[in-house]
Amino acid sequence: MPLPFLTADRAFEAADDVALPFDDHDRWRRPYRPGPWRVGMAALGLLLASFVLFAAVIIALTGTVEEAAVVFGIALAVIACALRLLRAGVWVSARGLRRVSFLVTRTVPWEQVVAVRTVQQPVRWLGLPRTVQGQALMLVRRDRAADDMPTLMTTHNADFLARVAAFDRAADAIEAWAAENTRG
Repeated sequence: MPLPFLTADRAFEAADDVALPFDDHDRWRRPYRPGPWRVGMAALGLLLASFVLFAAVIIALTGTVEEAAVVFGIALAVIACALRLLRAGVWVSARGLRRVSFLVTRTVPWEQVVAVRTVQQPVRWLGLPRTVQGQALMLVRRDRAADDMPTLMTTHNADFLARVAAFDRAADAIEAWAAENTRG
């Protein structure tokens, strides 16, 4: 059974002549694997949820059903947060480019995309306020000013921290999707 958050399960062969390695261009795909920081944080969240679920069972056996339901609801919220954290990232399809963050999902149709480019700039380290020098994949849209370009991903986010080669492969794949779909 394919897991929707592990969509780059086939290795991209450098010898392939096809720039876009996916067969079904209408499905939303993340052209890279989730990074170890993202997977590790989601695993810790699921571990916490298992303890909370165990607490809900103990409360259900010794306490009231209402208290157990509240603790069970907390466990479900932690599981939902862990799954949302795994789903976060940049997704592409023939319809457009989608940036999924923890709270907001934004989709940009290819008709509004002028270019997707990699730039050298200060980037946030793991989404925290601290900035370091790194690379960012920027989206240039028709309806936005040049100084208002949204950042899609960086070399220091949860997917690519200490994995510059993986960032380069992912950026190349997303740029290939943009080049293929914005030709007109």
